[in-house]
Amino acid sequence: MALHDALPLQNLKVVEFTHMVMGPTAGLVLADLGAQVTKVEPLSGDKTRNLKGSGAGYFPMYNRNKRSLCIDLKSEEGQAVAKELIAKADILIENFRPGAMDKLGFGYEAMRQINPTLIYCSLKGFLTGPYENRTALDEVTQMMGGLAYMTGLPDKPMRAGSSVIDITGGMFGVIGVLAALQERQTTGKGRHITSSLFETTAFMVGQHMAQECVLGEAPPPMSVRRSAWSVYDIFYCKDDERVFVGVVSDGLWKRFCAEFAFTEFANDEQLDTNAQRVTQRERIMPVINAAFVELDKATLMARLEKAGIPFAPINTPSDLFTDPHLNDGGLLDVTTPQGKTKLPSLPIEIDGARTLLHHDLPLPGEDSVTVLQEAGYSLEEIEQLIANGTIFRQLPGRDNP
Repeated sequence: MALHDALPLQNLKVVEFTHMVMGPTAGLVLADLGAQVTKVEPLSGDKTRNLKGSGAGYFPMYNRNKRSLCIDLKSEEGQAVAKELIAKADILIENFRPGAMDKLGFGYEAMRQINPTLIYCSLKGFLTGPYENRTALDEVTQMMGGLAYMTGLPDKPMRAGSSVIDITGGMFGVIGVLAALQERQTTGKGRHITSSLFETTAFMVGQHMAQECVLGEAPPPMSVRRSAWSVYDIFYCKDDERVFVGVVSDGLWKRFCAEFAFTEFANDEQLDTNAQRVTQRERIMPVINAAFVELDKATLMARLEKAGIPFAPINTPSDLFTDPHLNDGGLLDVTTPQGKTKLPSLPIEIDGARTLLHHDLPLPGEDSVTVLQEAGYSLEEIEQLIANGTIFRQLPGRDNP
């Protein structure tokens, strides 16, 4: 089921000055929920469009449902156009290095003078403090915030397998924006919201800081952790396939033993509680391993599902393209320069409905004319801006720059 009616944020106008992942993520969340997001790009287009390697998916994943306006922000005419848009906007999002927007003349203090109701969202490496002027990256803060240590092996810190800090940092920015929007209904005034990579990393590692307080010892990396549960592991089945299984309550343990006929375990009072079972893992695990290795993956998962036991196949991102659950409304058909693909929709439902693709991935400057017409420019004025190089318009049939 998908949302076909009005979206919750449909009346909001957002001007986005972003690149890479953190800023575009914030804009994506607002856009998927219906806000009219105009992505302001350089005349040559956002450089993120042309990244290779692990960055090749950044632009297609985080820039759908947005309109593209390519503009020369270093020219007086270009700055005037941008300020026209900002003056009529509800939200501005930016994630450039500290001081960059001020240098261009688009800092918060300057923009609140032309639009006192503007909610200005800055996405940075660090919040206020000794590090605030440092330039940061997702991987930088994963390393300094302890997440890479908790993800890797004891002698080999390793970043998480996604731009998880960029993404969640952008989401925290949106949370701040939505809070400011709610407040604005009463005060009529905007706010300057700042979210950051380092503090986001610290927040996500906070559970391990609390763990140290509770247990009185520094937590080891998750790769060698002492599990809180007796059965919380990856198991091999037939043909070297693997399945993760988690038995995280005493009730689940009883159902688990019944489903797989672990009668000896089921009748042993010394295994009634999870705390007891954790101390006897060396006895339990070999029996489970021996039983599971005789089953093919499909059979094992079917029996785990029947018993209500949490389980998961060990998938790769490629497997998600054909996942039956995701293909039941959880993937959107997005057009990239390389062709159509399926990408995950926003992971929420509103009254049981999923958000839709209402504007495909924009070409550079694809919406320049439309955006400026809505801002009050005549076609003649727009053509002059294009002719003098202030604005770039993507023509049909042309490749991305």
